[in-house]
Formats: sequence, structure tokens, C-alpha cells
Amino acid sequence: MASLNKVFLIGNLTRDPELRYTPNGTAVADLGLAVNREFASREGDRKTETCFVDIVVWQKIAESCKEYLSKGSPVFIEGRLQLDTWENKQGEKRSKMRVVAERVQFLGSGQRSRTEPTEIADIPGPAPAEAPSFQQDKNDMPF
Repeated sequence: MASLNKVFLIGNLTRDPELRYTPNGTAVADLGLAVNREFASREGDRKTETCFVDIVVWQKIAESCKEYLSKGSPVFIEGRLQLDTWENKQGEKRSKMRVVAERVQFLGSGQRSRTEPTEIADIPGPAPAEAPSFQQDKNDMPF
């Protein structure tokens, strides 16, 4: 059976990118993205619904996101869904769906002193082998 795991999102960052490095020195950044959907209610009123999405970005793209993006920055994200599962300290199973970004495109003009790139290259292949997961490294919890 064929399958496809591809996500395209355009929205604004809800916070500044949070950059850290794995023990092997690979850059990883966490982004919060707000994506709005506008629609008309049955009464004809315009309504907006906001979806908040957690994004993880790896390698050079992660470093560029930290350097050039900030809270409120508009971005286009192309990536894949990933479900992380772990057990908390009380032994309860937890899970969290997030997007692993494979491509990030900066939108908008920005107020940077440097020339801001409009696009960052694709990440070749899947996330690096040393990429931590919640099953392997429970100290690197997002909560």
C-alpha cells in the first residue's frame, strides 16, 4: 500500500527559535507556528481559527532560523509528521505530534541589518542518525 507523509504550512512564529546542539554537535531548533484558517460562519460572519504547531528543524537550517527569524516572522514550512512517544516520571505514556521541517522559506521583508535569505536549502534525506528521540533521551523533553 502506498503512503505519503508530507506537510506544507504557512504561518507566523509564536516565539523566537530555540537552538540547541546534540552531543555530537548537530544543531536542532524548535519553532512554534501559528496557522490561521479564515471561514464564514452559517450567519455569514468572518471567523478565524488558529492551529498551533510544533516544528523541529535540523542542521544548518536550524542555525539560520535562529539567526534570521524571531517571534511573529512569517515562514513557509515543508516537512513531515512525526509522533514522539515516551513515559513520564509517573510511568504514564505520553505522545506528541510535531512537524520535522525539511525546508524552511522565510517570507516577508524582515527588519534585519544583513541581507536576509529568502530560502534555505533542502535537508538531504531524513534527519541525522544522531537525532535524539523522546524514546532515547528523556532529559531532552519539550515539557
